[in-house]
Amino acid sequence: MYTELAIGLVMSFGMIGPGIGLGFLVGKALEAIGRNPEATSKIQTNMILGLAFTEAIAIYALVVALILKFV
Repeated sequence: MYTELAIGLVMSFGMIGPGIGLGFLVGKALEAIGRNPEATSKIQTNMILGLAFTEAIAIYALVVALILKFV
C-alpha cells in the first residue's frame, strides 16, 4: 500500500520540476529567436541540448519509481 503512494509521489514531484523547466526553457528560446532571428540555429541547438538534459531528470524519477515498484 505504501509502495504505491511512494511511487506516485516520486513520479509527481519528479515531473513537476522538469515540466516547469521545459516550459521556461522553450519560452525563453522563442523570445530570443524573436529578438534575433539570425541566431535561430545557434539558439535552437542550445535549446535542444537543454531539453535533453532537463528531460533526463524526469527519466531519473521514472527509474526510481520502477525500482520502488519491482524491488
